[in-house]
Amino acid sequence: MKKILVAMSGGVDSSVTAAMMVDAGYDVTGITMRLGSPDTIEVELDRPNCCSLEGIEDARRVATQLGIPFYGVNYEDIFQEQIIDYFVTEYLVGRTPSPCMVCNRELKFGKLLDLAKSLECEAIATGHYARIEQHPKTGRYLLRKALDVSKDQSYFLAGLTQEQLRCAMMPLGEYTKGQVRDLARKYQLKTAEKIESQELCFVADTNYRRFLQDRIPEKIEGGDIIDKEGKVLGKHQGVPFYTVGQRRGLGIAVGKPIYVTQLNASDNTITVGEQDDLLEDIMQVERINLIAIEKLTEPIRAHVKIRSRDDGGPATISPISETEAVVKFDEPRRAITPGQATVFYDGDYVLGGGWILKAENATT
Repeated sequence: MKKILVAMSGGVDSSVTAAMMVDAGYDVTGITMRLGSPDTIEVELDRPNCCSLEGIEDARRVATQLGIPFYGVNYEDIFQEQIIDYFVTEYLVGRTPSPCMVCNRELKFGKLLDLAKSLECEAIATGHYARIEQHPKTGRYLLRKALDVSKDQSYFLAGLTQEQLRCAMMPLGEYTKGQVRDLARKYQLKTAEKIESQELCFVADTNYRRFLQDRIPEKIEGGDIIDKEGKVLGKHQGVPFYTVGQRRGLGIAVGKPIYVTQLNASDNTITVGEQDDLLEDIMQVERINLIAIEKLTEPIRAHVKIRSRDDGGPATISPISETEAVVKFDEPRRAITPGQATVFYDGDYVLGGGWILKAENATT
């Protein structure tokens, strides 16, 4: 009997995953990460977040209901170092972070996978909406979009290595969210009607600006808002409080809509411009992780997403080195944001992904 570890957050998705694994005859152990309470305010009880105390108790109840062993592991220190500190630092240097990408690679399929191996488990199963396959000829493990495109999480998993994919199981990738809810009711799980957790599990009220202000008030200072010619148009409240493409909350009036086009942490200024100034068709990508292919040795065509909720667009990816590339879009994209993850697709297969270093317009 194959022994597996199931990552349980206390939500309906991971609960159903555990039930499915038990139903399929696996030797299942449930595990939940205790990440502490890094925020300074209370969690809203009507907006559950993964890995909270409430989530741990819900996961424990489901494990008891399923008759499987259950453990909680304390990863507060590593969560602080690799997720919270990263999140704060990225905003301080004028970049917009993607913490879920880092958490998946370093914790859920990093530390938890190490733990699974130490417990002699062959795999770790999660409630992610994505599919994993093995190529029949190359033997490479492939990451594919979920059947339910509206719930697909392949973007957030594009940083996983071949070894991590080899040891991962994601059974929900073949189901819609509605079908998963039906399965939860079929298994009579205590979490069957539980509402979805919020996206940023460590920001209690989803207000990241308040979160930053509470943690690093001494490092946030106001500065000038300038146009692309360097003319001062007004004052900002701190570079970390803004993102590329932002229109609201600028506090200046120039007779036309203006948007944040660049965050300049080096001189503590924010550059603004018109909507067309947000359009760019070239970006440089670093720290590339390839999944469907082993190496990027020549230009390839792909459908490229520049953020999680982006529909993506066709582009040519040209290698600079083993971990860097230049992406040239067929049509300009709006608000390409340094610090965000970018993911390359071939149909519904993930070719790989990386991190946006900078962007520019080919005509400039």
